Amino acid sequence: MESELEIANGDATYDLSSILSSPNRDYLVRNNGDQVKFDSFKGKIIGVYFSGSWCGPCQWFTPKLVEVYNERAQSNNFEIVFVSRDADDESFDAYFSKMPWLAIPFSDSDTREKLNELFGVSEIPHLVILYEDGKILTSEGVRVIVENGSDGYPFTSEQIEKLRKQREEAKMNQSLKSLLVTESRDYVITSDGKKVPVAELEGKTVGLYFVFATVYECLHFNPKLIKVYNSLREGGESFEIVMVPLDEDEDSFSEEFEKLPWLSLPINDKCCLKLARYFELGAIPTVVIISPNGKTLQSNVVEAIEEHGVKAYPFTPEKFAELEEIEKAKREAQTLESLLVNQDSDYVIGEDGVKIPVSDLIGKDILLYFSAHWCPPCRAFSPTLTKAYEEINKNNKRLEVIFISSDIDQKAFEDYFSEMPWLALPFGDKRKESLSSWFKVEGIPTLVALGPTGKTVSTDARGLIMAHGAEAYPFTRERIEEIEKAFEKILAGWAPNLKCGAHGHELFLTKRKNFVCDGCSEDGSVWSYYCEKCDFDLHPKCAFDEESKDKTAAQEWVCDGDKCYKE
Repeated sequence: MESELEIANGDATYDLSSILSSPNRDYLVRNNGDQVKFDSFKGKIIGVYFSGSWCGPCQWFTPKLVEVYNERAQSNNFEIVFVSRDADDESFDAYFSKMPWLAIPFSDSDTREKLNELFGVSEIPHLVILYEDGKILTSEGVRVIVENGSDGYPFTSEQIEKLRKQREEAKMNQSLKSLLVTESRDYVITSDGKKVPVAELEGKTVGLYFVFATVYECLHFNPKLIKVYNSLREGGESFEIVMVPLDEDEDSFSEEFEKLPWLSLPINDKCCLKLARYFELGAIPTVVIISPNGKTLQSNVVEAIEEHGVKAYPFTPEKFAELEEIEKAKREAQTLESLLVNQDSDYVIGEDGVKIPVSDLIGKDILLYFSAHWCPPCRAFSPTLTKAYEEINKNNKRLEVIFISSDIDQKAFEDYFSEMPWLALPFGDKRKESLSSWFKVEGIPTLVALGPTGKTVSTDARGLIMAHGAEAYPFTRERIEEIEKAFEKILAGWAPNLKCGAHGHELFLTKRKNFVCDGCSEDGSVWSYYCEKCDFDLHPKCAFDEESKDKTAAQEWVCDGDKCYKE
């Protein structure tokens, strides 16, 4: 068998039949069981596709790749080989059944692992595109396909650069017609299937609403957008929304579309993906605003609509600057009462549901703890927060925490809250939504620190407690600077690198946000003695402690020369 890896002109070149076969197999398979010999690769560009059915991003990308593959099918100049990352043949069979291309048989795990190592696959989906002679065109095939679709073929740097220049030129000459009209369609549709000519939208401000109809974030955003849409239409504003559906399930899309008042591109229209690529879509939902002259006014106004509603219209830079000044004034006037008191509620709750007036908390340092029992990182952080809370308050109660729950029901809230020594908003309290919006909470756990005046001190108090524990109190910039200056003096006495215990590689003093110490198995942050090759961390105190060195040795880390692993 020829060498698996050759070097030609300084670039990696692979013997495809060699790396894709095994001593007992000289063929690939289709999902109907047919065996295909490697001579079928002649004259074709080859994609080696690493993917798994359990992987959400793979499930999203695979249909896009199928579309490109099918578009190239008539030309018969593009082939794909699927390298499964599934755990069992049942999952492989179900996933592969949706693919029109070839695959390494699932039973040949040795070849699949060999390819994974050969191409340095660290995440999926991953697509390597090669010439028929085995020379790599790109290892970033996923990005190339997402950005260019089948137009990217033959996926050379020259073709990709040509398309980039075409997009730039298209943006310079952009119009509503150039965005929404294709050779076979010059209309958009209503929810009952009526066709509305794109020409009727010209001269209006148009929002292109990129959406997966049944995704939670879109379902959650729809009522806010409907409210803005209806308000503007009733007020006589020349405004329209055209939905750009990225769904594939027509029934699910149609069911949701019936509830919406605006227009849409037809589902599975090729224009949908082209627009997603054209606007370099980075989030769902996204609302791109097209001005009456057909040019892009704003790349995404979802956040502006969520925060300001109809007041964000007409979405001009001048309007956004005005809103920014208003928000700045609100933040400067922020108090604990402005955050926690509304017409319905002026209290939080303590143990056994006892109501505590918000007025009793004025003048204290407050932590707003957005969390939920179903969230593993929340459950992992809560004991750390409890420890810091108790240490800060051991002499006198200077700090209060208010739990803001994202639990799924009252019982889950009560069970989780019963473990906490602090206060909470009642389960299902409407203030949660306004606070989440105000502090732009995108994930949990989130910990927001408020000073005695009620103004925001830090929106990353979780990170500060993870890094410094109770020492981070009162979470001000000045306090963190004090800690860092003190730490600099300590660092001056630490070795920049060292060897420790049975770990064969040198460890380097490295700034690390969060890690788990491989010496004591406890959480750490900020500074670690770290081996990047093995992802091995030691607390500095463990690195300097003989007892911890013995514990590290007991972990039985073995070095094989290229990497370290635990036996």
